[in-house]
Amino acid sequence: MEKTAAAYGVYPGPIEVAQVVHALNSGGFDNEAMCLMLAPTHPIASLVREASTTHGAETGAVTAALIGWLAEFGAVLIPSLGFFIRSQAFLDALLVARNAPALCGNFRTLSCLGFPEIDARRLELQLQDAGFLVYVVSAELALAHFACELLNGTGATESAVLERETAGGVAA
Repeated sequence: MEKTAAAYGVYPGPIEVAQVVHALNSGGFDNEAMCLMLAPTHPIASLVREASTTHGAETGAVTAALIGWLAEFGAVLIPSLGFFIRSQAFLDALLVARNAPALCGNFRTLSCLGFPEIDARRLELQLQDAGFLVYVVSAELALAHFACELLNGTGATESAVLERETAGGVAA
């Protein structure tokens, strides 16, 4: 068994996702170590939804650039819309139910990332309406605490560090 750590921050208001990501990048965290969960009503979710219903040349350059940016993250989850998973660690954690994925953005998704069930259910309800959650994986507990400080500094209304034991280095 291996211990893993992660930090998360919840943003219900008008904070820009890019602002939070920039702060984490400046602190030394790569996009691949991050998982974003966006409310279905988030402006980014709307652009992704729009892109999924248009075809070819109809998809604007801005939307294409946004999707390219999202594809750089370890995972991006948008409940009721879909997900991008780049990192093998996030893939393993989010497909823990082996028969089916953790249903993109429901409480099982958050549970698979290490959230206690009561918090996972609460956050699922909160993220149905607005905002986003940023989850940052770290190999070291001290780095997870640093990520949590960065998340607080960018306006997270809730943040914490999660620790758990995993088999073979799966995401926290």
